[in-house]
Amino acid sequence: MNSPVTFLWPQFLWLLLALPLLVILYVWLLRRKKKMALRYASLSIVREAMGAGQTFRRHIPPLLFLLAMAAMLLAASRPFAVITLPSQQETIILAMDVSGSMRATDVQPNRLVASQNAAKAFLAELPRSVRVGIVAFAGTASVVQPATLSREDLVAAIDKFQLQRATAIGNAIVVSLAELFPGAGIDLASLTYGRNRSSGIAIDQAPKEPKKEFTPVAPGSYTSAAIILLTDGQRTTGVDSLEAAKMAADRGVRIYTVGVGTVDGETIGFEGWSMRVKLDEETLKAIAAKTQAEYFYAGTAADLKKVYQTLSSRLTVEKKETEISGLLALGAALLALMSASLSLLWFNRIL
Repeated sequence: MNSPVTFLWPQFLWLLLALPLLVILYVWLLRRKKKMALRYASLSIVREAMGAGQTFRRHIPPLLFLLAMAAMLLAASRPFAVITLPSQQETIILAMDVSGSMRATDVQPNRLVASQNAAKAFLAELPRSVRVGIVAFAGTASVVQPATLSREDLVAAIDKFQLQRATAIGNAIVVSLAELFPGAGIDLASLTYGRNRSSGIAIDQAPKEPKKEFTPVAPGSYTSAAIILLTDGQRTTGVDSLEAAKMAADRGVRIYTVGVGTVDGETIGFEGWSMRVKLDEETLKAIAAKTQAEYFYAGTAADLKKVYQTLSSRLTVEKKETEISGLLALGAALLALMSASLSLLWFNRIL
């Protein structure tokens, strides 16, 4: 649990001032009881009847009851704290670049092989309860493995990657969203050909049934899924990357971006042509920021593996502000029960 703790109803904290009054009342009752006892017995008899151990034990049940009262008053103030909880994310889409630029060897043995190896290591560390789908993209994007729990099928899909021309990062994001929300009418063709570009939802010229109106949600608020985009970030075709990122943000889906390669890059040749390929960190950082996620740099194969290990950790637990009144109320009940039990056991009465 991390501080600070905030309270929804802080006015109830004033009731904690009553606790010192209870302590004063308890001390006054003890002294009054002692004076009453001295009227009927000598001081020596009282001291013999109440040994040091017995005197100490008689204060334990009231102390536990006082702590129970404090916990109940704190619970009544409805405290919130940032705590680490198991993540509710159940589906992850790996959107992996298979464009020609991924043959660059600035990440050994090359960007594609390094990303394949790191992705398979990432899958091995994920809990078996997390479903994973794979989207491969170059000049276009497609789902090469629908979301599944089978790690074997996922590894087989990753091993079948073939390099292609062009890089359509925005297309990969749209296809990933369509896989996450199969009934939402997200259509890549509608964006490609300019129909309803703002929402990313296909609307026919003469629809037979009215479409449900799409209402954007807060970025990062959808905690049941996430997208991990692995690319060098240099878009050459397809839907605008930031426009696609806005679609994800409007649906609350986070896009964790992983930059593969080096900022300086290198010149590669492919089917008779050559080009300079380098990492476009600015775009990848903007995509992550727009969706309330994070950008990770992977300049070497070792860095890439570490990035996926970090993502695995962050996607299986999350920190969130949670009301802890229930925990305090449970603690108060246990303390009160212990107080009553010890009082009955030692003195045959409750307090």
